[in-house]
Amino acid sequence: MVHGAHKARRAAKRSSAVSSLFSPAKGTHSLKAVRQVQAQATNGATVGLTPEVVDKLNEIAPETRRSIRLARESENRRHAVVVSASLAALVGAAATAAMAGNPTKPTFDAAGEATTTSTLKPINAASRSEDRIPLQSNGTQGTWSLGESNTSLDVSAMSKSIANNPQIASLMDQDYKVLPAGFNPNHATGDFGNNYEFSQCTWWVYVRRHQLGLPAGSQMGNGAQWADSARSLGYWVDRSARHVGDIMVFAPGQDGSDPSYGHVAIIEKINSDGSVTTSECGAAFQGKTFSKTYTAAQVAAHQIIHY
Repeated sequence: MVHGAHKARRAAKRSSAVSSLFSPAKGTHSLKAVRQVQAQATNGATVGLTPEVVDKLNEIAPETRRSIRLARESENRRHAVVVSASLAALVGAAATAAMAGNPTKPTFDAAGEATTTSTLKPINAASRSEDRIPLQSNGTQGTWSLGESNTSLDVSAMSKSIANNPQIASLMDQDYKVLPAGFNPNHATGDFGNNYEFSQCTWWVYVRRHQLGLPAGSQMGNGAQWADSARSLGYWVDRSARHVGDIMVFAPGQDGSDPSYGHVAIIEKINSDGSVTTSECGAAFQGKTFSKTYTAAQVAAHQIIHY
């Protein structure tokens, strides 16, 4: 027996399922949901939807969180591309304005606000036009200003020596016109300490030379031997008194020196008449020094050690 009423209820049920597909309270209309509705409405048979029905489903279906996020990311990327293109166009326009020699052009600070800067008028340095600015001298031929003092360079005040000892360098600058050819200011000094007997003339000369910042050998021999010993080490030796600190060498018995060992003294002052004043010591003086003055003629008879 066929029960028409039962069939009517099933048809109504299928109609209700299809209708619920378009109800906002049903939730999202995913493909899975649509397939479920189709299965309920057709007892498991696949029902093909017309294009119009599919478009209607897509139109009224509420957006999922994922679709909203993807849409927002796409919009952000599109906005970034537009902004980058705008900035590139702006930089290109500014560069074009600069190359065109525009006296005023807009620039942008770190905050992005527009400011206005001025450019200097370009000057062709190779031209002969009136735009060229001549070099300014101080009015003295061959000299130039060194600063606010407006003084000239004093070449004579510049050090010209290569001496490692600053005191020797200063003395050499004074003697550069009369220095021996090939003189080496950094010669061996023979200095490894005061090796002379206390209060002897050689002891005092060693002490005084070091007080003046000048070298002295430690084994130069007796007083009379100092000139030869100094010359062998590279010291400058002649017969002229040149500076305070020069060593005056006495041959045995010369000007009252010891007849066997000779003598040495330090020149402390060179007088205008060529005479010199010395500082000297001897065994009998117990480390105390004395001074003597020798005439220019006497000085010329002695060998003098410089540096």
